[in-house]
Amino acid sequence: ADDGFRDKATCLAIRRELFRAKQWYQRRVRANLRERSGSHFGVGSNMCFDSCIASPEESAQKAKSSEIDKMIVSERKTEEKIVKLLLLGSSESGKSTFIKQLRIIYGAGFDENDRVEFVAVIRSNLLQATKSILAAMTILYIEFDTQEAAGESKKMIQLLNDGAAEMAGVEGIQISADNLGAVSKSIQTLWQDEGFKQCFRRSKEYQLIDSAKYYLDKAAEILSPDFHPSEQDILRSRTITTSVVEHMLDQDIRRLKYQVIDVSGQPHRNGRRNKWMFCFDDVECIIFFASLSDYDLKVEGSETKNRMQESLDLFETILRLPWFKRKTTILFLNKTDLFAEKIQHSNIVDHFPEYKGEPGNVEQGKKFILSMYEKRNPQLSPHVNYNNFIFSHYTCATDTHNIKLVFRAVLDIVHRTVCFTGVLL
Repeated sequence: ADDGFRDKATCLAIRRELFRAKQWYQRRVRANLRERSGSHFGVGSNMCFDSCIASPEESAQKAKSSEIDKMIVSERKTEEKIVKLLLLGSSESGKSTFIKQLRIIYGAGFDENDRVEFVAVIRSNLLQATKSILAAMTILYIEFDTQEAAGESKKMIQLLNDGAAEMAGVEGIQISADNLGAVSKSIQTLWQDEGFKQCFRRSKEYQLIDSAKYYLDKAAEILSPDFHPSEQDILRSRTITTSVVEHMLDQDIRRLKYQVIDVSGQPHRNGRRNKWMFCFDDVECIIFFASLSDYDLKVEGSETKNRMQESLDLFETILRLPWFKRKTTILFLNKTDLFAEKIQHSNIVDHFPEYKGEPGNVEQGKKFILSMYEKRNPQLSPHVNYNNFIFSHYTCATDTHNIKLVFRAVLDIVHRTVCFTGVLL
């Protein structure tokens, strides 16, 4: 991940140094021109100097400098018409899914080659979810309800261990085509077992991908030899983002080009964000993703740290970074669908004692979580002179219609901002 950030920082540093060197060179050339012009024609009489006195080498240098000037002006005009939106947030908050939605809404979507590539990813997600549940059953001392399921679990564990492998961009599992039928039968048997389902319902006690239930319900289809993933299958797939992903919208919107930049969630946890965040000081808007359903989950690798607490801390830290003090900030409280299901059996007050709403009340729960993020805005502090404008939306990144409506509102906010700052002038 560091290489991506280092490349971005290096490019910016090189551009600044080239610009400074060019300015210095132009000052030296002008000084020499004035000096030589003054000695031959009098001070200020350098109008015909270029053609009368300049040596062939100097003329070539000036022509090259003029060409560089034109390139810089052209690049600057292009850059001024590109509005950059920076996606931030903890891991698994929905940033990558959002970019997939933009490909569907403003691009060509996913062609046949893309879908073929996602077959391996989706199958890996299904197998990894099954493996996580089976491992948790041992840790949580949950027994299988039937002997058939217990027997299939042993076969499944052997097949999963044999198929464990590293896939591109995802810590995944590969199963040979010859074993697809056996794996499909085992997973379907396990998913019908009450002990297996009980362990699934206790998923807040271990790490399990959000799309586990969706893929387990479709296990037979996913593991069939002729599986052809739908857009929803692709949107729910999980891969690990390990670098900066830049996505340019295929359509110009109101005479502007939009570039969406996804920063992986992992660097937020190692304390080094301040070393590379300055690379994105030219973005027009920050979109921060927070998962509503994280309120009862633990950070991976920690027994005590709450995921939502981590997200809140990250949100406040980003708002306080000097490069983002004047940026428009949009908060996406994501995964409303998972939150609505989870709050019916997992009370917010068990994890955030200050919650005063009714157990199971979706709207009160959403408003409470929104208030926690709003309180982290440094603008509310009388001792800090910040000017953060924060807009919030409740989103479901896997719902194309919802994202289309929300992003339209985002573009309206951003367009007004760039008009105010003079980008379109």
